[in-house]
Amino acid sequence: MLRTAALSTALALAAYASSAWLTHGFQVWTAEGARRLEVALQPVAPPPVRVDGPGTALQPLAQWLAAPGTVTVVDFIYTRCQTVCLSLGSTFQQLQADLLQERQSPASPAASAAAPATVRLLSLSFDSAHDTPAVLQAYARRLQADPAVWRFLRVPDPAELAQLLRRFEVVVVPDGRGDFEHNAALLVVGPEGRLVRVFDIAERELALNYARHLARSAVAPASGAAGVASGASTSTAAPAPASVAALMNPLPASGLP
Repeated sequence: MLRTAALSTALALAAYASSAWLTHGFQVWTAEGARRLEVALQPVAPPPVRVDGPGTALQPLAQWLAAPGTVTVVDFIYTRCQTVCLSLGSTFQQLQADLLQERQSPASPAASAAAPATVRLLSLSFDSAHDTPAVLQAYARRLQADPAVWRFLRVPDPAELAQLLRRFEVVVVPDGRGDFEHNAALLVVGPEGRLVRVFDIAERELALNYARHLARSAVAPASGAAGVASGASTSTAAPAPASVAALMNPLPASGLP
C-alpha cells in the first residue's frame, strides 16, 4: 500500500511539473495562448523567404517588412476562402478605414503624434500556386484595398512558404478539396521586421493601437512617446512585465480611444 501511495505521489508530481512547463507556469492553457506569449517574450524574425505580388517584384520578405518607422499588421489568407478569410478581410477593411481617416485628418491627436510613423497592412497568401499576382490584384480590388495602406503578397516557392508558416506558427491544413483549414490572427511586425505580437481577430482596436504606439516609439525618443499606448513598452523587443496579463494585453484599457 505504501509503495502504491508513493508511486501515485510521484506520478502526480510529474504531471504537475509537466503541466507547469507546458503552460508557462499555469499561465496559458491553449496552443494559441502559448504562441502569443512566446512571441511577446521573444520576437520572431522571418526566415529567408522571398515574396512577390501586385506591384512588388520578387524580394526577401525580411527586406519588405523592415522599414524605419513602419509597423505592419499581417494576416495569412487565400483568395478562394469562404470562411475565416471573409472575417479577416472585413477586419482589414475596418483597419484600412481607420488608417485612411487618420492620414486624412492631420489635426487629429493620433495622426499628429504618429507622423512620420506609419502603420500598414499586409495580407500574405499561402495558396501560392493559385494566388498569382494577377489573382491577388483582382482580390484586392474586390476588397477595395488601397495599395498605399494595404498590400497583398505571396511566397511563390513552396519550400520557403513552409518555412515561413513554421516560423510564424501559422497552421494550414489542406482539406483535399482545394480548400484549407487554418488559424487566423492579426500579427504585428515591428520596424525591424520581427513579429512582436499576435492578436485575435476580435482584437482589432487593440492590435491597431499597439501598432500605432510601436510606430511612434520607433521615430521618437521613449520620453516623447505618449497617448494611446502610454505604459506599454517603447521597444519592439519584448519587455519584462510583472505578469502575463501585461504581455497578453499590452495596452491599458484607459488608453484606448
